[in-house]
Amino acid sequence: MRCLSLMTILGFFQISFAQNPIIQTKYTADPAPMVYKDTVYLYTSHDEDDAFGFKMKDWLLYTSTDMVNWTDHGVVASLKDFKWVNTDNGAWAPQVVERKGKFYMYCPMPNNMGIGVLVADSPYGPFTDPIGKPLIKNSLDDIDPTVLIDDDGQAYLYWGNPNLWYAKLNEDMISLAGPITKDPSFAKVKDQPDPFKYQEGPWAWKRNGIYYMAYASKCCPEGIGYAMAKSPTGPWNYGGVIMDGDQRSSGNHPGIIDFKGKSYVFGFNHMLRMQTMSKHYERRSVSVTEITYNADGTIQKLPFWTTDGAKRVGTLDPYKKVEAETMAYSEGLKTEMVTEWERNQPYNRGKKITDRVIVTSINNGDYIKIQGVDFSKGVKSLDVNVASLYGGKIEVRSDALNGPLLGVVNVTGKGEGDLYKTINTPLKSVKGIHDLYFVFKGEKDLFYFDWWKFN
Repeated sequence: MRCLSLMTILGFFQISFAQNPIIQTKYTADPAPMVYKDTVYLYTSHDEDDAFGFKMKDWLLYTSTDMVNWTDHGVVASLKDFKWVNTDNGAWAPQVVERKGKFYMYCPMPNNMGIGVLVADSPYGPFTDPIGKPLIKNSLDDIDPTVLIDDDGQAYLYWGNPNLWYAKLNEDMISLAGPITKDPSFAKVKDQPDPFKYQEGPWAWKRNGIYYMAYASKCCPEGIGYAMAKSPTGPWNYGGVIMDGDQRSSGNHPGIIDFKGKSYVFGFNHMLRMQTMSKHYERRSVSVTEITYNADGTIQKLPFWTTDGAKRVGTLDPYKKVEAETMAYSEGLKTEMVTEWERNQPYNRGKKITDRVIVTSINNGDYIKIQGVDFSKGVKSLDVNVASLYGGKIEVRSDALNGPLLGVVNVTGKGEGDLYKTINTPLKSVKGIHDLYFVFKGEKDLFYFDWWKFN
């Protein structure tokens, strides 16, 4: 039998265990997935890199059409979008829903300031505050909003920690259509057993005529429990546990969708932080896995988040311009939104040329993995758009971190971090569907990476 080298084994390891957490370039939490047309829009809260406790200033957006490759779109909204909010820390768990071509983002505020709402004409924003005040200001429980639009068009807003509250929304989605109600099914009764063990983070949805409410349960650590009902306002019956809590993550926050014939649960853990830090910090990472419903509508229990994530449900077209921040997995990299102006004069910048989300912190040995790239037309060359810092190389490999070498892109020049250039490099041809690896080589900070395209 032929012996495999250690590098080959490591390459296979990357193929098998390269998904969760699905975002590696930032710390993300409180996933709020939304399916719109053929795309999953994943809105998340954002733990800052230096967070000890909750240090959260804005909300991020990632998109995917195949459940494995996620494109970073940067900050989509922040606490600064609410003029009535007097803090820059506390951008907690949001949710975005679409109605009649508009997109509504429901955002909880810290310090008992309530729940606000933003609206946009696009899922990418820009989001603005249409009412200039809290939509909900009811109690100390006013966090973690979730929205369900029923088949008859009636929308319901739910929220709360440690109680579950709800109210009907008007068709405009920015005003209430009825009273605020504490849900009696989830109410905690002194000296009585609590089968629901509801804590926070509700997520409401409807499937096959059954209403569901998933939530973070039994603090701490928190698992994911769920309840079922025949009405959007209950009474709710305890359904069971989707996932038990685990000491590897103190919290949890479910987000559940159906996409391309499969069902998924999103949540978070501390897997990314634990790669480098042994003590607990609030630096979380979003993960996803497929869920299975039983014939009676109940949900099969899952193990705590593993490194295996969702299976691919599509392919990626490499012959169109692909943003470099589109990744199935990466190591050592960060992403950043930068603005390019007509002039580099702080008091007279001129017109804005463009906003770019770019890959940064590129050093020797770092890499990007993209899954399921469809090379049906073969390959002649590769275009990459980069801005060189100290310069370096990009090894282009297929199928594994040390897989077949298709070619090497030489990024020459130094001190050009604000000048983006397109480099064309001939490559060996490859056909069929393959995983693609960009492996970075060189010394110091190599370059910024904006986009790529195969020819």
